[in-house]
Amino acid sequence: MTQSLPHPRPRLKLGTRGSPLALWQAHAVRDALVAAHDWAPEAVVIEIIRTTGDAITDRALAEAGGKGLFTKEIEEALLDGRIDLAVHSAKDMATRLPDGLHIGGYLPRADVRDALILRAGGALDDLPQGARVGTASLRREAQLRRLRPDLRVSLLRGNVQTRLGKVDHGEFDGTLLALAGLSRLGMAERASAVLSTDAFLPAVGQGAVAIESRVGDAATEELLAAIVDTATGIAVATERAFLTELDGSCRTPIAGLAQVEGDRVAFRGLLLAPDGSEVVEVTCAGPVGEAVRLGAEAGRDVKARAPRRLLAG
Repeated sequence: MTQSLPHPRPRLKLGTRGSPLALWQAHAVRDALVAAHDWAPEAVVIEIIRTTGDAITDRALAEAGGKGLFTKEIEEALLDGRIDLAVHSAKDMATRLPDGLHIGGYLPRADVRDALILRAGGALDDLPQGARVGTASLRREAQLRRLRPDLRVSLLRGNVQTRLGKVDHGEFDGTLLALAGLSRLGMAERASAVLSTDAFLPAVGQGAVAIESRVGDAATEELLAAIVDTATGIAVATERAFLTELDGSCRTPIAGLAQVEGDRVAFRGLLLAPDGSEVVEVTCAGPVGEAVRLGAEAGRDVKARAPRRLLAG
């Protein structure tokens, strides 16, 4: 009788939410680690962790506690040592992380733009007067109202498939989703139009997969260093510094995009009124070594110029 060999212990455990997009992201991190270190696929185990944000589908995140609702339970597992790394959508991460945790890096960033999905197809201008568009993002709502104040914008929560289904079934005339998410799920063809960043600025961190780790876990950090993308890290650090200065949460419509070219980083940020009627904009550029300072200064500049009512959220 042949004796079976014991199953090898995993080298790393990754924590993630259980949505199809979150699982795509976790598998992308796993595959990158496996390839970089020439491991067998079973060397990296994916642990699905249900978060508070997953359980809340009937109201806006701002009413339930804001950013962090999609990361809290995963971060607790990371702090407890139940997992070695946490994988998140960068735009879901709070600006202030729990003590003992930090962002270890990002996978190379995907397309940052927003996609418009319309039941009848076409572009934003093709929507009839008073059409109903669903979104859970105050940033998307504010920019949408800025471009088309006639539209009726209503809350639409749920994963990508849920939101698309509600458009398909006629509950909404359209919705907005990150093009990166659609592409990762093999659904890029569902985009009726892709909105330029000039007209429609993305969320801070949009298109980036963030990998969170424990501070001081040198062994895991060394493994992670083989897969993280430097340019994405610089860009998102700039954007998050901007957001931190504005104390950005799900209660305030804020958009920001940094782009790295060579040894320079360029940034553009917006703070909007919820109805899109007012906007404070900032642009800046400088060396990549000063990226975080540039983002923070941009945030302070907007904060100094913004009417108090725009920061009251």
